[in-house]
Amino acid sequence: MASTRLLLLTTCAMLAFAGNSLLCRLALQQTGIDPASFTTLRLVSGAAILWLLVSLRGDRRNMGGGWPAALALFIYAAGFSFAYVSLPTGTGALILFGAVQATMIGYGFWRGERLVRQQIGGMALALAGLVGLLLPGASAPSLQGSLLMLAAGVAWGSYSLLGKGSSQPIRDTAGNFLRTLPLAALLSSLTLSGATLDNAGVGLALASGALASGLGYLLWYAVMPALAATTAATVQLSVPLLAALGGVVLLAEPITLRLVLAAGAILGGIALTGLAQPKGRS
Repeated sequence: MASTRLLLLTTCAMLAFAGNSLLCRLALQQTGIDPASFTTLRLVSGAAILWLLVSLRGDRRNMGGGWPAALALFIYAAGFSFAYVSLPTGTGALILFGAVQATMIGYGFWRGERLVRQQIGGMALALAGLVGLLLPGASAPSLQGSLLMLAAGVAWGSYSLLGKGSSQPIRDTAGNFLRTLPLAALLSSLTLSGATLDNAGVGLALASGALASGLGYLLWYAVMPALAATTAATVQLSVPLLAALGGVVLLAEPITLRLVLAAGAILGGIALTGLAQPKGRS
């Protein structure tokens, strides 16, 4: 993949990821939709747009993907939505992608990559930032929301790693989204008594699913095979910053000193870890 095209597609994917945080937080903060309904509509609309793309290519009978990736995608989407009931946009994105990086870099370590001193120091700095962000206090984020977002981050990191083996990103992404639909239906049935909908919330959920999720994840699956795991982890560091900026501009969310310091530690630590050269397998 040519470097200019790779950069363009990666940039669009990062903007889509940040857009998901903004759309979800906006829907749950300023409309009447509940998180389970948002999750279901997001996955349904994502599956629909991807099914349409696959159909136009004449590949409807050859859907790719698999259940492990679909399960990771569903856990991410559900945890993401429920977490954003109580988390500000920037804080949620920071926790999410901190967990993503830890998952992807940890996978590399598990696969036999030896950590150099810079990586060890970076991971320690990032962990300190995350602990500082979650410590009790007036500006501490919701513990329940934080735990849900951590789970979503681990699931998204797993989904990204599974995507590295994809040679047919459109078919694989479409197949993964379609497989999440029974899980989404189960989630909606279990939370039916608390379901609430309005036009604005439905519209934001559909935009999140069809555009920021369906097309955004398609772009991500397309670029993942061309990126090393550490590079893929590091490039996502831009998302919390984009999401936080969008939250300030569009949702009038405050930037606290705790968030600024934690963001500096977490993003700086992960950058040190991701940009260092591992020693390789033993």
